[in-house]
Amino acid sequence: MPITLPEPVAAYFAADQNDGDAVALCFTENAVVTDERRTHRGRDAIRRWKGEASAKFRYTADPVAVAKEGDQTVVTAHVSGDFPGSPVDLRYAFVLDGGKIARLEIAP
Repeated sequence: MPITLPEPVAAYFAADQNDGDAVALCFTENAVVTDERRTHRGRDAIRRWKGEASAKFRYTADPVAVAKEGDQTVVTAHVSGDFPGSPVDLRYAFVLDGGKIARLEIAP
């Protein structure tokens, strides 16, 4: 059964298959992303983060579950690709603001 994601979250997962520019547009101007114990602040930093990740590895992230936890939309995604430890299920915790993503934390 397919899951229904909030529009900004669905846009993020669709953009994640493209490039850093497409991903950055899903975020507010001052958004914060935390991934692999590194924090990226602002759209320019988020654009670089996505560009670097795409240059290192090819992967797909398929959302398999979604839940609301306080002000967060938490998505579990099955991520597979050419990175060490693939495949893995990751937890994406989104905080939304005005139709954009204000904060994203990605963790195992």
